[in-house]
Amino acid sequence: MKNLVTYLLLFCCVPWAFGQAGHIMQGVGSVNMSMGGAATGQPLDISGALHWNPAAITEFNQDQIRFDLGLFFSSPELRSTAPELDSSGQPTGNFISGVTEDDRGSSPLPALAYKVGSETRHHFGFSAFGISGFGVTFPESQTNPINFPQEFGGFGRVESSYLLFQVGAAYAYELTDKLSVGVQPTFNMGRLDLIPNPTANPNQSGYPSTDNPKTAFGFGAQVGVFYNSGTGFKAGASYKTPQSFGDFEFDNVYPDGSSGSNSFNLDYPAILSFGAGYSKGHFDLALDYRIVYYENASGFDEVGWNPQTASVVGFGWQNINILSAGIQYKGVRGLPIRLGYTYSSNPIQDEFAFYSVPATAIIKNAFQVGLGYELTDKWTIDGVFHYGDSGSATSGPLLNPRFASPNDPFGAIPGSEVSYDMTTSMVMFGVQYQW
Repeated sequence: MKNLVTYLLLFCCVPWAFGQAGHIMQGVGSVNMSMGGAATGQPLDISGALHWNPAAITEFNQDQIRFDLGLFFSSPELRSTAPELDSSGQPTGNFISGVTEDDRGSSPLPALAYKVGSETRHHFGFSAFGISGFGVTFPESQTNPINFPQEFGGFGRVESSYLLFQVGAAYAYELTDKLSVGVQPTFNMGRLDLIPNPTANPNQSGYPSTDNPKTAFGFGAQVGVFYNSGTGFKAGASYKTPQSFGDFEFDNVYPDGSSGSNSFNLDYPAILSFGAGYSKGHFDLALDYRIVYYENASGFDEVGWNPQTASVVGFGWQNINILSAGIQYKGVRGLPIRLGYTYSSNPIQDEFAFYSVPATAIIKNAFQVGLGYELTDKWTIDGVFHYGDSGSATSGPLLNPRFASPNDPFGAIPGSEVSYDMTTSMVMFGVQYQW
């Protein structure tokens, strides 16, 4: 085994990133997910309206409460290729390649929304959504260089767990019978666990792992405008500010048993959304376009190594574009049928793919099919199935801070490569009560 030691030396590996559309779920709740996440200009349920455009809650005049719960599954694969070294540490001219498959189970995605009934121009709504959640478990490997044990130059078992939970209180006002504006302060809780933890300084035994998941709290706001022509055409726009978090304060345990601590700041990026909708007869159409501003979010804006400590300063993600589209057919009485599609560009530049190893849900194409059933005039149940794929693998060179130089500040290892791709699936069910 020692003859297979690669340029993935003790201090070189940083396996962490975030994911879905970037690390943003494309929708909330069964109805909104089944429409591909489109709701800024076509609110079909209170969850989609509260999440994407607070001004759109004026479309609902009755008291309503919704609860949805989904199970999210992902199947990422992590591949790497590295030069083989001989016993003296010199390249043999051969390369070692391997693949590691994720063996993690499902992740829950809850969504709770409440809209206060109103017969005036004033409208209020409250929400509690899991808007970002993921995790991977890549076991230690004897064949995939990047998952070699740390003493042999890899970084062993890679395990991550993240959940972002957001609570909002929305207020909307009808300026006219067609035009509304809305505002919503948002409060957030993030919970994060990293094995190993690349944001910490390594010691001679390697990078540490977080001792337990840590929690950080954040806040932000969202504003929106919504227009309903009354003839079928609708439109909306919203802006969600960056969600500013306090630091995650990690307690770390190193491979040699020693302990330490570090902090890392990770904000949720600002999102600008535009939407349009059209309703006619048995059909509702929805189309949303979003820009996610990763380049201005702490934790994503910087990239590379801390030159003094070899810890990671950030992931260097680009802004992304998201297109969501959905159609609902109501021709079967009490049984609406929905189809949705979501496209997302990739925030990860090839040059920096190593820093985002396992980007667990960088999904390019997502497809959804949903169904509702009106039990009574007060009770409705909904369900959705989601399938997504990354399109093609994200890949780039392995990076090592020991090889960093003025001409190559990231320390690319010649002839090496790391890549990952994945598929996702989700089943979600929801229930709505209105009175």
